[in-house]
Amino acid sequence: MPTFVRKSVTIRNKLGLHARAATKLAKLTQQFAAKVYIVQEQQQVDASSVMCLLLLASGQGRQIDILAEGDDAEAAVAAVAELIESRFDEEQ
Repeated sequence: MPTFVRKSVTIRNKLGLHARAATKLAKLTQQFAAKVYIVQEQQQVDASSVMCLLLLASGQGRQIDILAEGDDAEAAVAAVAELIESRFDEEQ
């Protein structure tokens, strides 16, 4: 039975979810078997799609939810949360 995991995080990097950050996030989610989504307010997008992530226009300070469904959903959510909380490895 597939696992469903959800975690809320805040975008902390100065530029928000811009192209380079979205690309890192999408590539990371593609490493997992679980399907990963990002939810912001009423919008839910496929986290493996850079274009979908950019359409969220998530700026610094925005709260988002990471959702994942599948066998490695917990690991996927943990990895995505770590990437976001580390400010996408960008300068502070």
